[in-house]
Amino acid sequence: MTECGVCFRHCRLEDGQIGFCGGRVAKNGRTEAFNYGRITSLALDPIEKKPLRRFYPGSRILSVGSFGCNLRCPFCQNYEISWSEEAKRFAQTADTVSPEELAALAASCTRKGNIGIAFTYNEPLIGYEFVRDTAKLARASGLKNVLVTNGTAELSVLEELRPYIDAMNIDLKGFTDRYYQKVLGGSRKQVLSFIEEAVKTCHIELTTLIVPGENDSEEEMRELSQWVSRLNNPDGESVPLHVSRFFPQFHMTDRLPTEVRTVRHLASVAGESLEYVYTGNC
Repeated sequence: MTECGVCFRHCRLEDGQIGFCGGRVAKNGRTEAFNYGRITSLALDPIEKKPLRRFYPGSRILSVGSFGCNLRCPFCQNYEISWSEEAKRFAQTADTVSPEELAALAASCTRKGNIGIAFTYNEPLIGYEFVRDTAKLARASGLKNVLVTNGTAELSVLEELRPYIDAMNIDLKGFTDRYYQKVLGGSRKQVLSFIEEAVKTCHIELTTLIVPGENDSEEEMRELSQWVSRLNNPDGESVPLHVSRFFPQFHMTDRLPTEVRTVRHLASVAGESLEYVYTGNC
């Protein structure tokens, strides 16, 4: 039996067994990235789409995703690759992309305004080995590396990536343990610890998706933003918060979209404590 050390779940796996996330497998007494180099998504995106508003604004970044996730958000917009068995079957039969190939592709896109690689779409931390190996090569070529993540990982994973990551957008999905545990299947404590450490060495921006009836109270936003206000990026600038609008999808099609006025009001509440607050999907 092998115990995975990537996130709070610490899945105990028999040899050859795949963990809860769908992206890690037990092999010869250790776990490794089952999704290593198996690419499901690739696009040259505006940096603002990550979303990052205060990191090389106006630039573009090569965004890459694999499959698997260690949360189970019922509103996931990328569920086809985060939860989908079809995506895993496709990826298992597809040719893998090596770190060298991906870094070279990113470098070839600089003439199109590309500044680097964003590991995104699914949860990149569950396949941190591929992120680390690729980001190291990209950094050596003068490219920037970005993580778009739920922040649900042990600090040992962050230590593996810390030397090579320039910026992250981390989901701070809410500010109650109930929401993280009962709705998302996650650990708020682990996410907060990850954010507190990540902000010490790279540019961080946070995103909170406002889901009606779940995390949309003034009280929760006030507590969340006051906690964020105690953080500063390495350059001394305060950490930006993106307050984003929910749309019904996946297992939450019975909900109405968040009202635009609600998102804007909660952004104004966050603005009582934070210097940089942005609204999304409005």
